[in-house]
Amino acid sequence: MNEMLEKLGQNAKDAEIVLRNLSTNDKNKTLEAVAKALVAHTDEILKANALDVENGKKNQMPEGLIDRLMLDEKRIAGIAEGCRQVAALPDPVGEVLWMHKRPNGLNIGQKRVPMGVIGIIYEARPNVTVDAAVLCFKAGSACILRGGKEAFQSSMCLTKLMREALPENAINLVEDTSRDTATQMMKLNGYLDVLIPRGGAGLIRSVVMNATVPVIETGTGNCHVYVDATADLEMAKNILVNAKCQRPSVCNAAESLLVHKDVAEKFLPMAAEGLAPDHVAIHGCPRTMDILGDSIAPATDEDYGREYLGYEISCKVVDSLDEAIEHINRFNTGHSECIVTRDYDASQRFLEEVDAAAVYVNASTRFTD
Repeated sequence: MNEMLEKLGQNAKDAEIVLRNLSTNDKNKTLEAVAKALVAHTDEILKANALDVENGKKNQMPEGLIDRLMLDEKRIAGIAEGCRQVAALPDPVGEVLWMHKRPNGLNIGQKRVPMGVIGIIYEARPNVTVDAAVLCFKAGSACILRGGKEAFQSSMCLTKLMREALPENAINLVEDTSRDTATQMMKLNGYLDVLIPRGGAGLIRSVVMNATVPVIETGTGNCHVYVDATADLEMAKNILVNAKCQRPSVCNAAESLLVHKDVAEKFLPMAAEGLAPDHVAIHGCPRTMDILGDSIAPATDEDYGREYLGYEISCKVVDSLDEAIEHINRFNTGHSECIVTRDYDASQRFLEEVDAAAVYVNASTRFTD
């Protein structure tokens, strides 16, 4: 076993004993202190992040991943606000879910308790370093974080600032970003109570296949916007542009557009016009290509199943709501799906039959985060 990982594991186990007994008031005050520290040290964070962005560009990192990596004053303020929002959440620790008294007088109940030590492996997203740490802390658990090498300087800086505000070893960062160390972390039995991968399909698959500790499997984000026959087309255009273009590198961005045949002739040109300012490349079915012309690339099943994380989208004209639901359930990743419609029955069928964690009627998939 890697000695560095064992040391981090033991540090986290020792910290967890302290964290599980903290009062809600103490936890919330600490989270407020973390938020203030992040804002106060914005310049320091930006300098560290600039090194990561520079290295990413040198290594020809895709534009969408550069966007995930990059921080600015607004994003740092948003991360700090996220800390305050976590502080405002109800404390889950100690909540009694139910209590029953048996005929013999025995009381049996269920109460929420901290998980213990939570490991999180993620990619080039500095905000996850903070998000993961503060959520674990609020839930009374210590954490061991292993971020991607592309965001190493940012994660180091953010971790240093948080460690100054949090109890000792509440957050522990794996500073070796090699794949071998990541694989060893997946087998950190005796220290990790649960491991959570947050990233692309390759990372999630690797964790699920290699881990010997319990894993909470997360998902990638191949999200759809379906424009139904009765949709308000101007609303549909606005929802599509928001879902695709506001921040295309995140997992709740739309990656596929489905349009009912009855409105395709009118809506697809509107959609193309809305996506044009961001130069979104469209991969379309034959009917989409007939309507929008030769500038549209032909779509394959690989395109329909792809999480682009950039300014690209697949598009298909469908004959019915049934076909739309069938297509979504075949290609989606269970993240977030949207229908734009004025038909109540269609909206209810979509809500009931689409298999996803979040299903929206007349609202952007971006609301998930």
